[in-house]
Amino acid sequence: MTIRNIFTATALAGSILLAGCDSATEAEAPTEVEAVTSQIAVTDGWSRETAVGQDAGGAFMMLSNSGTSADRLTGGSTPVAGEVQVHTVDMTGGVMRMRQLTDGLEIPAGATVALKPGSFHIMLMKLKRPLQHGERYPVTLTFEKAEPIEVELTVQPVGSQGPVAKPKGADDV
Repeated sequence: MTIRNIFTATALAGSILLAGCDSATEAEAPTEVEAVTSQIAVTDGWSRETAVGQDAGGAFMMLSNSGTSADRLTGGSTPVAGEVQVHTVDMTGGVMRMRQLTDGLEIPAGATVALKPGSFHIMLMKLKRPLQHGERYPVTLTFEKAEPIEVELTVQPVGSQGPVAKPKGADDV
């Protein structure tokens, strides 16, 4: 073996060794990771009036996530009910049924999810008293990632489709 071949072999072995050290250093070095967060805003909150003896009521609102990560509405609390559950409505065999979303409701990043009658909504279970048209009450919503958010809901009449919905038979003037 010539000196030139020995030098080439030594240089090659050194390069391989250094490359291995460099990759180990990179793998062990901490990397900066952008924080992925949800930023939830709640608007247009309302609920419906309930009758004496009725033990459940619905609550509706818009949930907007301006963050970079999806989040989940998981439930909440309110002084007017024993439980706050997240529900959906589906049709099974021509029958409309409500069911609790035990894993919560996803609010995708950059999206708005409407909680409305006949769709996703909040169920106020074990009402402590009837909800009366015109009154306002607080609900604290809980999320998988975001901090709890307290909103104030305004009670609309029975059968209402929301605070901005026109009553049946109203003119489109």
